[in-house]
Amino acid sequence: MYAIKLELKLNNCERTLMKRHAGYARFCYNMVRTLYLGVMDIKVSRTRKLGLIKKTFTNFIKKQPEYQWTNTLSSRVYQNAFIAFNRGLERFVKGGSGFPNFKRKKSGDSFTVDSSNGPIFLSAGNRIKIPTLGTFRLKEAIGYNCCSQTFTISRTADKWYVSFTVKADKIPPLYHFVCEPTGIDLGVSTFATLSDGTVYQLPGSLKKAKIKLGKLQYRNRNKQLGNKKLGTKKSKNAQKFERNFGKQHANIASRRRDFLQKTTTEISKKYAHIRIEDLNISGMAANHKLAEAVLGSGFYEFRRELVYKSPIYGTVVEVVDRWYPSSKTCSNCDHVQPMPLKERVFVCEACGNSCNRDLNAAINLASVSRDRVRMASPELTPVE
Repeated sequence: MYAIKLELKLNNCERTLMKRHAGYARFCYNMVRTLYLGVMDIKVSRTRKLGLIKKTFTNFIKKQPEYQWTNTLSSRVYQNAFIAFNRGLERFVKGGSGFPNFKRKKSGDSFTVDSSNGPIFLSAGNRIKIPTLGTFRLKEAIGYNCCSQTFTISRTADKWYVSFTVKADKIPPLYHFVCEPTGIDLGVSTFATLSDGTVYQLPGSLKKAKIKLGKLQYRNRNKQLGNKKLGTKKSKNAQKFERNFGKQHANIASRRRDFLQKTTTEISKKYAHIRIEDLNISGMAANHKLAEAVLGSGFYEFRRELVYKSPIYGTVVEVVDRWYPSSKTCSNCDHVQPMPLKERVFVCEACGNSCNRDLNAAINLASVSRDRVRMASPELTPVE
C-alpha cells in the first residue's frame, strides 16, 4: 500500500466549497475536544466517552438553529474528525505526543472524507471523483486505474491537494549497480558525500528562494498585520503580504522536497547497502551558527526517506553508532586525531594521508565494524 498526492485544479466556487468543509472539520474537532475535557473525570472507557460525545453532537448540537449550516455539508467530514481526535488520544495515551490541541485557522486547512459504500473506482485521467463532494479536475493526471476509499484534502498556501492510498505493492528492482556497503556523510558545505566519491549539493534555486523570502520579510518588517486583542483589522496590503509570504514558504518547501525525493530515489536505485550516521539533529541545531543550515537542509527527512524506500527498492539501510568518530579517524590507518569543523581537509598525523574531510568520513562509515551498526527502522510499520 502506498499513497498518492495530486494537486487539484479548482475554480472559485470549488475553492469556497473546500474552505467551508475545512472550517467544518476544524469546528467539529474543536467541539469534540471541548466536550471530551468535560467528561474526562467520568470513569468509563475512552471509546464509551467518544461514543456519548458523538451521539450528543449528532442528536443535539447539529439540530440547534445556530448550527443548521452543518447540515448543508458532507456528514463524512465530522465522522472523520472524531476518528482523527481518537487517534490523537491514542498517541497521547501511548506517550507519543501531548494532549491534542485545538485546531487553528492559521495552521492550514485540511479534512478527510470517505465512501461508506466501499472503495471508489478511479479511472486514469485528469479527473477524480471524491465521495460526497463531487468530481474535480486534476493538474496532474492519474496514470492508471485504481481504487480507494478514503481521501484527504489539504491546502498549502493557495494550492489544494488530494491524497489517497492505493492497495498495491511496488516490485523492487532485481539488482543494484553497487552491492558493497556505501557510506553517506551529511554536511553543511556539501549536503551528502558518498564513499565512492559521489557528491550531492543543494540546488541553487533553493538558496535563491530563501534570499527572496528574506527580502520579502525585510521590505514588510514594519507592516501592521492586525491584532484581535486590540481590535485592529488587517489592511489589504497586509493580507496581500501574508498570501505572498505563504506562497514563498511553500515554494521553498517544494524545492527542498523535490531535491530530497529525487536524491534518495537515485541512491536507493543504485546502492544496495547504505550506511548513514546517527546525527544528533537537535544538538546540532542548538548552535545558532549551524541551525539554519542543518534544519533547512532536511537531514532528518533525508534519512526518513531512505529508510521507508528500502523495502520499495530492496535496499539495506544501516545506522552507524552516534559516538563513532568518523570525521576524526583516518580512513587509511585508523589513527584518531582532533578535527575542528573549520578544517575541510583531513591530514593524518600518523601516515600523512590527505583526503577531503567529508569523503574521509564517508569511507569510514562504509568500512565500520559490524558491532557499531544497527538496522534502521521506519517510524511506522506497514500495518500502521
